[in-house]
Amino acid sequence: MHFPSLSMPTSGRVRTHHVLPGFHVALGTTVLYLSLIVLIPLSALLFKAFSLTWTQFWDAVMGERVMASYRLTFGASFLAALVNVFCGLLVAWVLVRYEFVGKKVVDALVDLPFALPTAVAGISLTALLAGNGWVGQYLEPRGIQLAFNPNGVVIALIFIGLPFVVRTVQPVLEDLEQELEEAATCLGATRWQTFTRVILPAILPALLTGFAMAFARAVGEYGSVIFIAGNMPMISEITPLIIIGKLEQYDYAGATAVALVMLVIAFVLLLFINALQSWQRQRSGAPV
Repeated sequence: MHFPSLSMPTSGRVRTHHVLPGFHVALGTTVLYLSLIVLIPLSALLFKAFSLTWTQFWDAVMGERVMASYRLTFGASFLAALVNVFCGLLVAWVLVRYEFVGKKVVDALVDLPFALPTAVAGISLTALLAGNGWVGQYLEPRGIQLAFNPNGVVIALIFIGLPFVVRTVQPVLEDLEQELEEAATCLGATRWQTFTRVILPAILPALLTGFAMAFARAVGEYGSVIFIAGNMPMISEITPLIIIGKLEQYDYAGATAVALVMLVIAFVLLLFINALQSWQRQRSGAPV
């Protein structure tokens, strides 16, 4: 049989054909798009904040009322993310390891906070937990108030942050080899030892990533919180509401100063999340 000869480039370099345009065109388009959508608006934020003197900037971002909002926002976000780590792992475990009637419905409900408008979530939680709500009417007479105070903020942040943990941990559990658990059991390990020494080390990067994503999402949440928080200064007022209040008072420089602080914190969180995801890929053997 006659086979056609395959000619190789004499320079020793293999020419690679890409479906998308070349590097320069793709990079130029990427930079232009990011500039229009991200860089230019953020630059306007920076320039407006820098119009303040250092004393004015410090007073705007470190005022007593603003500091109280920082404590509530970051404290409630941290607590909600911790709760979601435990509950999200439990939900992901059930969805991966068990078969039951209505499993697909439960799996779809996990994504509901992604699709549901945050304002609708806030109104629903308020109608449920307020003093005259379906659940609140039985709790408040017993001294348990879950709405219009910091408790409501935490509950709202738990609601919107749960899917981040579940969807981060679920694929890792699906790829986890159950033979390792069976081997540990055959060697005499208890269920707790199997979980802490076999399962937990494998899913720890995913858990940390889910925690960071839930925390970052909760820090910037607004719509679902304002309806259930009560928005009382120094008590249940979140930082995004402080920014909105300054804008309504035409204090644009002060609003951009507080927004700049939130922007820096969000950027640090994103860097942390990317580092965790890179670590997770390295542990799983996937290309970084």
